[in-house]
Amino acid sequence: MASDPMPLAERLKHLQQLAQDSLHLWPVPGNATVRLLNVSENATYLVEAPDYRSILRVHRVNYHTRRGIEQELQWSQALSADNMVLTPSPIVGLDGQYVQEARSDHLPDPRFMVMFEFAEGRQPDENEDLRQPFERLGAIAAHTHLHSQRWQKPEPLERLKWDEEAVFGSDPTWGNWRDAPNVTPEIRDVLEDVEDLICERLEAFGKSPERYGLIHADMRLANLLIDGETTCLIDFDDCGMGWYLYDFATGVSFMEDSPQVPALREAWVRGYRSVRSLSEDEEKEIDTFIMLRRMALLAWIGSHIEAPEPQAMAPHFANGTALLGRQYLDKFGMKAMIGHQSCNRKIV
Repeated sequence: MASDPMPLAERLKHLQQLAQDSLHLWPVPGNATVRLLNVSENATYLVEAPDYRSILRVHRVNYHTRRGIEQELQWSQALSADNMVLTPSPIVGLDGQYVQEARSDHLPDPRFMVMFEFAEGRQPDENEDLRQPFERLGAIAAHTHLHSQRWQKPEPLERLKWDEEAVFGSDPTWGNWRDAPNVTPEIRDVLEDVEDLICERLEAFGKSPERYGLIHADMRLANLLIDGETTCLIDFDDCGMGWYLYDFATGVSFMEDSPQVPALREAWVRGYRSVRSLSEDEEKEIDTFIMLRRMALLAWIGSHIEAPEPQAMAPHFANGTALLGRQYLDKFGMKAMIGHQSCNRKIV
């Protein structure tokens, strides 16, 4: 993954100005201003004016094509129209297009942008009792998976994949986990075994249409808005092809080692089964998807290290991943293939 040579603080300054200067592309009040909410893959801004709020997403470069972003919006709108999930609607630009594009003299590449309606609600806190929100989340995930199976997907589908190749392959989406901070030789040895075992089990699990399809792929707490008895699912930016159970793993992103996780897993499965069937064998494999996601996040920290969130987690994340990995290896009572024959280094 190529990195942007411009320091983050300078890039954010120019993105803020670009966002402000681009508001005229949508039907927003002339006195509206933008305020940065967060920066991850994209920069997300709150657009404010008296009696007006919306959300503006400024896309990073070379992550999605315009067509791919349009496909994201098509699916999220179809889910909403079919009453499968509650999610904010995109706001069409004055030119009739949902995806806008603008350039700054201070940035080397133009940026795609999408504006969304503002959604009320609060993000859950990982320190609160999350069993009820996760039961709702399980039902929401099941609804999206049922919809995914019958929705007529655009062809070709220009969305990301979240499979073993995307995490462990020769050109991983978020980079190589081995390059993350504090991956010592000892930690690398453990995680090599974990990678091998994940790949073994995923190959056996398979990619049948009942298990693998279009998923949200980022159902973490930051992408949930709870307002009373309703839960709004936001940010379909990472939606793509993956295993349905990967959506649970994304729900516990960055908190995989929390003592709450067994109870949250039980609640999620209960909510899921209230909508869609889930076999005992599939439930057993949730551990594999938790580890797949955790190692993807380890790589993400390494490739996004200049941002505040990865910097805060970097000192302990590799060691925590190794601890989880040892538990995963112990649980399944085996080592992976001898000689560290990982997904991108096939046995010959």
